[in-house]
Amino acid sequence: MSSKEMTNPKIALVGSPNCGKSSLFNTLTGSRQKVANYPGVTVEKRSGTYTADTGETVTLVDLPGIYSLKDRTLDEKVSRQVITGTHATEARPDLLLCVADSTNLRVHLRLVLELKHLGLPVILALNMHDMAERDGIEIDPEILSRELSIPVVTTIAVRKSSLNDLKKEIQTIIRDLPEARDAIDAPATRDLQKQARSLADQAVISEGEHHKVTRRLDNIFLHPVLGFAIFFTILFVMFQSVFAWAEAPMELIDGAFGSLQGLLVDILPDNWFRSLLTDGIIAGVGSVVVFLPQILILFTFILILEATGYMARAAFIMDRLMAKVGLNGRAFIPLLSSFACAIPGIMATRTIEHHRDRITTIMIAPLMTCSARLPVYTLIIAAFIPNDKVFYGLFGLQGVVFFGLYLAGIISALIVAAILKLTLTKGVPQPFLMELPKYQLPVLKHLLINLWERAKAFLRRAGTIILYSAIGLWALAQYPKKPIGGTDPDIYYSFAGILGRYLQKVFEPLGFNWEMSIALIPGMAAREVAVGALGTVYALQGDEEQIEQGLHTVLQNSWSLPTALAFLTWYIFAPQCFATLATARRETNSWGWTAFLTGYLFTLAYVAAMIVNKTAIYLMA
Repeated sequence: MSSKEMTNPKIALVGSPNCGKSSLFNTLTGSRQKVANYPGVTVEKRSGTYTADTGETVTLVDLPGIYSLKDRTLDEKVSRQVITGTHATEARPDLLLCVADSTNLRVHLRLVLELKHLGLPVILALNMHDMAERDGIEIDPEILSRELSIPVVTTIAVRKSSLNDLKKEIQTIIRDLPEARDAIDAPATRDLQKQARSLADQAVISEGEHHKVTRRLDNIFLHPVLGFAIFFTILFVMFQSVFAWAEAPMELIDGAFGSLQGLLVDILPDNWFRSLLTDGIIAGVGSVVVFLPQILILFTFILILEATGYMARAAFIMDRLMAKVGLNGRAFIPLLSSFACAIPGIMATRTIEHHRDRITTIMIAPLMTCSARLPVYTLIIAAFIPNDKVFYGLFGLQGVVFFGLYLAGIISALIVAAILKLTLTKGVPQPFLMELPKYQLPVLKHLLINLWERAKAFLRRAGTIILYSAIGLWALAQYPKKPIGGTDPDIYYSFAGILGRYLQKVFEPLGFNWEMSIALIPGMAAREVAVGALGTVYALQGDEEQIEQGLHTVLQNSWSLPTALAFLTWYIFAPQCFATLATARRETNSWGWTAFLTGYLFTLAYVAAMIVNKTAIYLMA
């Protein structure tokens, strides 16, 4: 076989989801990438470089996690296209680095056997070697190397020192890289599985006892009744904690912004610049940033559940429920991602191979309660719902209502999915196949990095979209000036006030006043902007006393309970924001589906909010 001189060689990282491929990529390149513990998290390829001991720059391409090259999903299609050199933008790699989970070798060997037929040199990295040793699993790499005729090394992706052997093998191959051959057809799937089992029987010397623990835990967490109860208990505790644990840091942040406003009022003359700082920027941005502790607590729970391997179990539990509405558990992961943000949730639907199931999941993903709704929910709940103890004093009422809002989103999504599967996206139910990862303790470093990324993203939005919206709304609220003899606050006569009064005619059946109607417009940029807009609007029509009272107290004095409940209901269903709609357009490649998504969510939000408002008024009469 001939060889070629190679400069800047390119290596593709290939492997099944949850094999530690992304961690290996991070360690080699030094970059940061999301590391989760459930299959399907990597839906896009990523690239990076590292410098070999010879000084040569090696390019790594982190391909989406796949189980095969059969093109059942978009992930598999992208990976196959890159590996075979048929991708539109990515050149064929020079070397394949196949990463396999040492603790579940039988499942991963089938992909290795399939990759060998592509005509590219392959290195097999037996990753998570430390966990295999911990579990008493013993694998002979020499037997694997001999039977597969490729280099085999053991790795621990999160430890840089464990990658020395891998780097040496890479260096050896790229120093005298053989020319790529044409791909040949791989045996049928059943034959590959048979070969993989036979090979694993030879190479796995000891299977270990740790799998017994996993099976025992799965008997509990996947139990048809007990597993369901545990799942909803975890969610319930999570939402209770968001309120209970965040109270002190939120008061601290709120107090800091209030003190800053008071300080500026004291030291600056009463002019437009002071109004911009106190009523526009601080009132708008500060009223959103105060919710950072709650967002971090929520993501801490989600990231821990991902890292421990429980999320994959949750998908299996939800599969039973979702099967009743025509979907399967594979749709649960995108929907779960939508709790953070609907945009990655919609993008994660690429792992759903059936087109109609994918469209259905995209249509219901915005109904999942994203983190941007969190400031709206917590603001209204804290202002109007007393934190009385309920259920024998075990839980706070605010946390129960908060959980109820999330539950309302989930139930609504299931109902809409059932209707769609009976009508527009009707089709044969698809089976659900997913590899369950082992249970493991989360890595504190990765947890902190992910939390920091979430905090940065939230603060970046506060410093860009929310800041610009606050300044824009403040400017609209300054002109025209209050006419001589006017009895209402200045903002009432401004462009913002005029717009709000026009919109109030549309939203009056929901109980919304003109101040709330104003807040809905910038809220289309991002849901949490509505809170900042309310802060700006009420700050501009108030005085220093209102500034000191805070937005909670101002809303209590301005809104009725039916109005507040209708506002909460609106935000359960309203199709905000623009970025979500743009992502839905891109992923569906259809203006028709995007228009349908926008239309049905607006209609649902309007009708539901009106019903809640009227019902609450009737009951309180």
